Amino acid sequence: MEIITKYFKELTSEQLRQFAMLDGLYRDWNAKINVISRKDIDNLYEHHVLHSLAIAKVINFRPGTEILDFGTGGGFPGIPLAILFPECRFKLIDGTGKKIRVAQEVADTIGLKNCRPEHLRGEDEKGKFDFVVSRAVMPLPDLVKIVNKNIQRSQCKNALGNGIICLKGGDLQAEIQPFRKVVEVSPISTWFDEPWFNEKNVIYLPL
Repeated sequence: MEIITKYFKELTSEQLRQFAMLDGLYRDWNAKINVISRKDIDNLYEHHVLHSLAIAKVINFRPGTEILDFGTGGGFPGIPLAILFPECRFKLIDGTGKKIRVAQEVADTIGLKNCRPEHLRGEDEKGKFDFVVSRAVMPLPDLVKIVNKNIQRSQCKNALGNGIICLKGGDLQAEIQPFRKVVEVSPISTWFDEPWFNEKNVIYLPL
């Protein structure tokens, strides 16, 4: 938990309670369903929770913002972001039912009211959202093809225009080439000093 409060100092007691509960819940579920690599569960807060919250360093979602977490798995980045932005609405989708079950159970247990997990493939999602977030689900051009239909064209008055915000690592040159004139790449090491975040980025693509 200390790694979260190191970078997010203005958390309420309710947010602190919810973040603190994640460790036990994900350990319990991971023993039944391999949601997170078993070798990585001890790094839950750094590699999964804080990594998800890097999106909040790019944009401070305004109340009422609608966000789709595409390919959420067991709830990342959607659940940490939903804790951080309780006045925004999050829909979490994934094509793997057992992972969505974990996300639902975690959200229910910590009392997360603004988060709606659903077992659904991205191609079948019909809703409109201000932003689509994801964490290394697929190459950016493929993601754009699927979720372009889900981006609300009327702007919701955030500091950034509506679009896609995703977490990506490694060499991104080929992936971002089709969008080079508009895409913004922000190294996570700008905000977090742990070595694990080197070569990891937040990608913002306005649509």
